[in-house]
Amino acid sequence: MITCVVHYTIDPEQIEAFEAFARRWVGLVDHHGGEHHGYFLPSEGASDKALALFTFPSLAAYEQYRNLFGVDPEFIAAERIPEDSRCVVRYERTFMRPVLSSGERS
Repeated sequence: MITCVVHYTIDPEQIEAFEAFARRWVGLVDHHGGEHHGYFLPSEGASDKALALFTFPSLAAYEQYRNLFGVDPEFIAAERIPEDSRCVVRYERTFMRPVLSSGERS
């Protein structure tokens, strides 16, 4: 199991566009073999930070999903949202693995 953590710097004036972008990606990840744990948007404090977490069973499964970028029309449409609105200023992606109870590892 591999979890992708994406830290976003967003334009607070474009929060509605970012939410539309987030909803689109939740569906795409879930449809293509992953499990999306959600996007987390500012509530208090810094208004330009957001976070996304999603998991794939393996790095190979994630790479299959990534191969659809720039090819699949649904992926292209989803990526058009931040391109057109400029709701995403920048992002950083990190891959993590869980530490589970009883020394279990996924």
